[in-house]
Amino acid sequence: MLDEYPSLATYMTGLQSAGRITFTQKEALGALRVTANAFIKAAQRQQSRHALINPRQGFYVVVPAQYLSWGAPPPTWYIDDLMKHEGHPYYVGLLKSAELHGATHQAVMEFQIVTNKRIPKIRAGRSIITFLYRKDMATVADAVVPHQTDTGSMQISSPELTALDLLRYAHAAGTIHSLATVLSDLGAKLQPDRLAKLAGAFERTVIQRLGYLLDYLKYPNAAAPLHAYLEKSQPLPWVELEPGRSVASKQVVERNSRWNVIVRRLPEIDE
Repeated sequence: MLDEYPSLATYMTGLQSAGRITFTQKEALGALRVTANAFIKAAQRQQSRHALINPRQGFYVVVPAQYLSWGAPPPTWYIDDLMKHEGHPYYVGLLKSAELHGATHQAVMEFQIVTNKRIPKIRAGRSIITFLYRKDMATVADAVVPHQTDTGSMQISSPELTALDLLRYAHAAGTIHSLATVLSDLGAKLQPDRLAKLAGAFERTVIQRLGYLLDYLKYPNAAAPLHAYLEKSQPLPWVELEPGRSVASKQVVERNSRWNVIVRRLPEIDE
């Protein structure tokens, strides 16, 4: 029986005293010396008290007292441990990464992760963690950087990788207006040489759309290496700035021949 050994609650308290809030079922079984069935029942009791969450099979997160009303601590506190448990490379990307790099105009509704495993979204208390799939993580590994958190560190995309991903996964980044708003904040931090190095890891259509937006937002130095990359692969097909927009609107406000981008509505920046 569980009460013959240190309880799960005591184990959880001990972890927090040691500066940890995550553990695996395997670790808990070793520390508590109970059966898997007994552990699961104890874990379910802690979850019913909102003191523990189980975002992925075999992985648990203790909910510190200050976050009991939230239902879970912020994902920044445990995402690195979660992805180590999954055994896959990852980085925090898109809107959350942009926010961490100083793009604060847009409210970040989801905590977005890029990884090479298809993982369903996780609802953890007030937070929603979504996972975007990229098969060839190694091609962008040099553009993933560590970021300090309250409990350690996590991996996030560089400003350059963030900008490219915003266009690659535009469906997850919002409207063209919100995309332009984020890029208007992020543009000054983009390093041309780093963008050039990453270009080969992205589809030409992504580079065309990002290049157009950087020009539109008056960041010509950042746009230049993307244009130079595209010049190697002429002729360029014409692409919509907003995929699918042609169905909603037949109107064309610009056909940009520098990027071969069709614009059906001009981006508006939120002030």
